[in-house]
Amino acid sequence: MSGRAQLMWDEAVTGYDFGPGHPMDPVRLALTRKLVGAFGLDREVDVVAAKPAGESTLRLVHREDYIEAVKAASADPVAADQSYGLGTLDDPAFAGMHEVSALIAGQSVGAAEAVWRGDALHAVNFAGGLHHAMPGAASGFCVYNDAALAIARLLELGAERVAYVDVDVHHGDGVQAAFWEDPRVLTISLHEHPRTLFPQTGWPQETGADSAEGSAVNVALPAGTGDAGWLRAFHAVVPELVADFRPQVLVTQHGADTHFEDPLAHLAVSLDAQRAVQTACHDLAHEYADGKWVALGGGGYAVVDVVPRSWTHLVGIAAGRPVEPETVIPESWRQQVYARTRQLGPMRMTDGRWPVPWSAWEAGYDPADRLDQAILATRRAVFPLRGLLA
Repeated sequence: MSGRAQLMWDEAVTGYDFGPGHPMDPVRLALTRKLVGAFGLDREVDVVAAKPAGESTLRLVHREDYIEAVKAASADPVAADQSYGLGTLDDPAFAGMHEVSALIAGQSVGAAEAVWRGDALHAVNFAGGLHHAMPGAASGFCVYNDAALAIARLLELGAERVAYVDVDVHHGDGVQAAFWEDPRVLTISLHEHPRTLFPQTGWPQETGADSAEGSAVNVALPAGTGDAGWLRAFHAVVPELVADFRPQVLVTQHGADTHFEDPLAHLAVSLDAQRAVQTACHDLAHEYADGKWVALGGGGYAVVDVVPRSWTHLVGIAAGRPVEPETVIPESWRQQVYARTRQLGPMRMTDGRWPVPWSAWEAGYDPADRLDQAILATRRAVFPLRGLLA
């Protein structure tokens, strides 16, 4: 097995563009790739452009009629069929939508194939993580569910246990739905509580179908949760479940929209805590999945200050050359930021909160604390189903 990581990248993924004013601005992808290059991380990985996902691959998750609807909307955006979630405010149709969505999906599928076959130990597709797309509908800025497709491809190649950990601020509903009845896939999502955020799913009681009880795990975090609470929740739930499940591959989704500057949600997490969770996911892959790790991007709408830094940290961790938080960002990149956006880029790879303090679940439970109540609700709902103590 190659010890090098792969970075999945094709410049054409920046064509995933819902138009002016839409939060999913593709400049976040371009600026991330530039920052990765500014730190020389692209010399520490194999940069690979995979083929677009073909129809047979897309059908591993998506219905044929939906794929045809995406193609039709791609060819004639004005005639997009809104019954499939296309041509809506969240998911406006645009020319070439099928092609670029399939390309992004292809990068995640290619990442999964490379890791499974041993061509790479880790693979990153920060353009991916489009976790809301359903088998028969677009949703939440997501057309094809590349995360679910990567997992489905791993199962097709012979994987018997795949764990998916999603730390986007929004519930990973599309991936959960795709594998709701499949005990071979453990889906874990930490997200803002469905009472206060789209897609209004991801309650602790959502634990999988009767045939796969305990295979879906949801930690619904109170709005306002910050670094210490976010890390406490992650470590109170994820490591124990991953250790019990013993996945052959770990797939993780690293939406950067948990950040306190993100305009679309209500958590208060820093870049430094995001980096800590990325490191924890990397360590879990090595401890329980023989190092096999597929890391994806996701949401993130502070497209200059947050997203490029967060995902550059992710690439650095996967490459085995983590960027230290206090590192000064190259001036050349900040000049590119200003040229592209007329915004001033951040100065360092930290929000000034490193190292992030947090307390382990084992240190004690506060029954009056809303965060601890959320953690306990998840543990009580899922852990006994997996033969673990809540």
